[in-house]
Amino acid sequence: MALMAAAAARMDDHDEYAKLVRGMNPPRVVIDNDASDDATVIRVDSVNSHGTLLAVVQVIADLNLVIRKAYFSSDGSWFMDVFNVTDRDGNKVVDAPTISYIQKTLEADDWYYPEARNTVGIVPSEEYTSIELTGTDRPGLLSEVCAVLAVMGCAVQSAELWTHNTRVAAVVHVTDAESGGAIDDAGRIADISARLGNLLRGQSDVRAGGGAGSLAQHKERRLHQMMFDDRGGHAAPDADAAGPARTEVSVTACAERGYTAVVVRCRDRPKLLFDTVCTITDMEYVVHHGTVSAEPGGGAYQEYYIRHVDGHAVRCEAERQRLVRCLEAAIERRTAEGLELEVRTGDRAGLLSDITRIFRENGLTIRRAEISSSGGEAVDTFYLSDPQGHPVEAKTIEAIRAQVGEATLRVKNNPFAAGDDAARKDAGVAGAGTTAFIFGNLFKFYRPFQSFSLVKLYS
Repeated sequence: MALMAAAAARMDDHDEYAKLVRGMNPPRVVIDNDASDDATVIRVDSVNSHGTLLAVVQVIADLNLVIRKAYFSSDGSWFMDVFNVTDRDGNKVVDAPTISYIQKTLEADDWYYPEARNTVGIVPSEEYTSIELTGTDRPGLLSEVCAVLAVMGCAVQSAELWTHNTRVAAVVHVTDAESGGAIDDAGRIADISARLGNLLRGQSDVRAGGGAGSLAQHKERRLHQMMFDDRGGHAAPDADAAGPARTEVSVTACAERGYTAVVVRCRDRPKLLFDTVCTITDMEYVVHHGTVSAEPGGGAYQEYYIRHVDGHAVRCEAERQRLVRCLEAAIERRTAEGLELEVRTGDRAGLLSDITRIFRENGLTIRRAEISSSGGEAVDTFYLSDPQGHPVEAKTIEAIRAQVGEATLRVKNNPFAAGDDAARKDAGVAGAGTTAFIFGNLFKFYRPFQSFSLVKLYS
């Protein structure tokens, strides 16, 4: 106990010293729309500490900005970063409030000190109760969870769910359905946890808490931590499994500088850098140098030079393989294949339970979900497939529309894009993977879609 107390005291002294150094050398943030023809350039210079890169990337990711190119270096005690970013439409960031938010947030002293906010990503809240679920995935699981919460008088305000390698992790923010406030009664929280634990058949972990300092965390950051802690979530995948091109991760020694070089090649997508940096940070590695860029054809290239926080490079083959598996999992679990369906409608008690029940009754599996409710409106995005991972058929989408009723449905991905080529040929359906296909050949293929007036298309 004495040794632990001494270690804690040394850590506190180190934190106070780091804050003093930072106070003497405040971060400098420059946002420049003239330095690049096609992107906004964000430069960040600050005192370095473990997690600094993640903190900066998280701010950019939370604003749904796309990082087209980035360079970073943190040798010694100083951190230097350059990000070329755009909005989702490929335009420069010109919105004055957004620019001001980036500047003020990245220059705030406490942003780079997770301990000042309890843990990394903690956002204390008294407005809702946060529930965390991890365990074995199965068809209809989210529907059953939502039904239990509805019966327990819980209103889902927001939620996010990821699945990977038959495992599932979810963070759900709920309020009391009657009062609209957080559920802070310990007995009721224990009852909710017990019922969800029974639902998950003893193969999972359920945690619930409410009030300031509870589990009210940045959901995506927390999901990465949960999937990392759940070893089944980054087990080696089946090499013979069908699906899109795999993520390529190489880990090699850079002996002359004492680094380990990590190179990642995969399909580009939003928040890719956030996902990889989360995992590197959770595994207690420090990125000393790195570069990321978008490649022609929709690819992404990332290169990192890392050491463990103890100063050593990767030491053995087992550690190297573990790093490869964890990075592959971090990238692939957010890359949901199949149909992306958005439901936007007026919020009401039991809405999410009803929607997920409809998916289950139509034989669909939820691969990933993003749930939100604000101002009386629910906006829920689901990534769906059949239980075998095959795309959703047009007649199933029509059945969902009929059952959901007046909700507005937005279909993004071509439900036939990942299907069997022969089946598409027999059906007279072109193999194009663009969203325009849904409003073109799909109408010819399936006649009921001619009256599908509530479906809207977006990209």
